Amino acid sequence: MKRNTYTCPVCGYDKLEEPPYDEFGCPTYVICPCCGFEFGFDDMSEGSPFSEYRQQWIDKGFPFFNSKKKPLDWNERVMRRQAENIKEKSSNSE
Repeated sequence: MKRNTYTCPVCGYDKLEEPPYDEFGCPTYVICPCCGFEFGFDDMSEGSPFSEYRQQWIDKGFPFFNSKKKPLDWNERVMRRQAENIKEKSSNSE
């Protein structure tokens, strides 16, 4: 049976095992294994938009936060493309 996966709105990693926010919009405190963003902590304590965290992650060279969960097929070029797609979508909606 295939499990649902969710996408990180910061980096575009599409294999989160839990949603970043529940159906009521409350954070689930899940940590993205790719960019390291913790929903409910990083967004609440810093109050910065996802775009700032995304840019910081990009500026660091797309490091994978949790190497134990890094997929064998992980590819920096793919992550760069996903992050760029998120940047485009968010700037179009602002």
